[in-house]
Amino acid sequence: MACFFRRRIAEKLGRTLQQSEDAFIPALSAVPASKKQQSADFKLSINALRSSGILPSSGDIHLQTEDLAAQLTRDSMVEDISAAGGFITFKMNRTLLVQKVLEPFGKNYAQTFGLNSELLNNLKRGTTIVEYSSPNIAKKFHAGHLRSTIIGNFIANLKQSLGNNVIRMNYLGDWGMQFGLLGAGFSQFGCQEKLKQNPLQHLFEVYVKVNKEAEHNEDINQAARDFFKQLEQHESEAVSLWQQFREITVDEYQHVYKRLGIHFDIYSGESFHRDQALDVVQQLQSRGLLKTSEEGTGVVDLSPDGDSSSVCTVLRSDGTTLYITRDLAAAVHRKEKYNFDEMIYVTDKGQADHFQQLFHILHRLGHSWTDRCRHVPFGLVRGMKTRIGEVVFLEDVLDEARARMLHNMSQSRTTKEMDDPEDTAEKVGIGALIIQDFKGPLLSDYKFDWDMMLQAKGDTGVFLQYTHARMRSLIRNNEGVDAETFDPSLLLEQTSISVLQHLLRYDEVLYQSAQDLQPKHLVTFLLKLSHLIASAHKALPVKGSAPDVAQARLRLFSGACSVLASGMKILGITPVDKM
Repeated sequence: MACFFRRRIAEKLGRTLQQSEDAFIPALSAVPASKKQQSADFKLSINALRSSGILPSSGDIHLQTEDLAAQLTRDSMVEDISAAGGFITFKMNRTLLVQKVLEPFGKNYAQTFGLNSELLNNLKRGTTIVEYSSPNIAKKFHAGHLRSTIIGNFIANLKQSLGNNVIRMNYLGDWGMQFGLLGAGFSQFGCQEKLKQNPLQHLFEVYVKVNKEAEHNEDINQAARDFFKQLEQHESEAVSLWQQFREITVDEYQHVYKRLGIHFDIYSGESFHRDQALDVVQQLQSRGLLKTSEEGTGVVDLSPDGDSSSVCTVLRSDGTTLYITRDLAAAVHRKEKYNFDEMIYVTDKGQADHFQQLFHILHRLGHSWTDRCRHVPFGLVRGMKTRIGEVVFLEDVLDEARARMLHNMSQSRTTKEMDDPEDTAEKVGIGALIIQDFKGPLLSDYKFDWDMMLQAKGDTGVFLQYTHARMRSLIRNNEGVDAETFDPSLLLEQTSISVLQHLLRYDEVLYQSAQDLQPKHLVTFLLKLSHLIASAHKALPVKGSAPDVAQARLRLFSGACSVLASGMKILGITPVDKM
């Protein structure tokens, strides 16, 4: 595996330059695999050595590269050392490369392949709160919440796989003036019978009607303000109706989350912090940070010169709290209760200013841990439509993905007999949805495309699932072949070496993902792995080969399949064994 070779090369460099071997680990990286030609396995960046002070930062970098390469000796492990363009490359003994990369897959730690790397030891570990999904109650799960849900799930999975104690939190929008509007609207347009039959659909209809009415009817707006004030003052009738809306919604959401393969440790919400929000207001007041605007609202001046050019409203003129006031209270409460080492908020980029203000005010309140809070913003999905038109609800998207995938599978000549085709179509459809979403930078908007998303060939989630299912089928069909022990000298073909070289990069990809929390690195890695597996599968048949050759090849394919499955699970995709 990569850490074994990286460590040996670092030892060689340490002896040559009289430095600690640990100093060289960050400067060493695996060379991208090539399908067609022999290439080195690792490269050393001379620039990185200059930046860290190991080599002088002045002087000709090419001469430094050649000079250091000349000092390094080849041995039974390192077959070749070359200098080129500010890098020194290392080609490992091929038989040893095969043996060491595939070694973990014959033992009980195949699932942790790449995770025990010294590269990952530099990452801070601890308690991580990931707040994601966070839809508004009394509304159906909108397709717009899909991105927050799957991105947050990826981040939680990644952090957990890297050894963090992860708390997955769904912070529901269950408080605020919209509930005043809904409460006022329900008394006019609501029906308890319809609420029992199709709860979220009925609440959605009520909300649309009352919003339309409020555009030209000030009485409705006043009734909404009155209802929300009753909620803030804990009046039992208003609270009872609100509680009913909340319970109905959470039940409905859990059904959608189950389909997506997503769970939460905590269902929190703005309502939980409504009283604590007033404590935050008092703290702001006691520190002299709370001002009263001309309109009578409570504001905090965030402008650098204190000239009120940038203010944040934290209190309405009637004394009720706002979203940001409750967010401030929630952050303080989470630090007190969970003593987190980092907290990550996953919302669309439209909320970037909100989080900037949130972190600024927390800092002004004297909370030194604010720098451990992070907002991961994302762009919008455009053109998400089903056959019946514009998408409003996520369940419509999931149903359509399953139906389209089921149709595609029924048309394919390679589709296998399976116990539950609908369940397979659901998993493959959701995987396709995730890969389409994760291929680019999160901040970018992207255009939703059903046809591209569900293609079986090319860089799609369907191709990943197909590759995994194909490898699982290969393993099932060769159950009599014992791949526990194998001869590494029988896997020296270029197609085999390319797969192994690519696997050397897995820990680097996880490290890069942990730095910027972007899933695209892992997606790119898994798609390339699948293409390399497909080439190797074509060139290296297991069936009909001599027993020792079949044994070695099966070990290669089961190892690659294991990494493919692990990476897919981090992305939030459930690998299928047949399709």
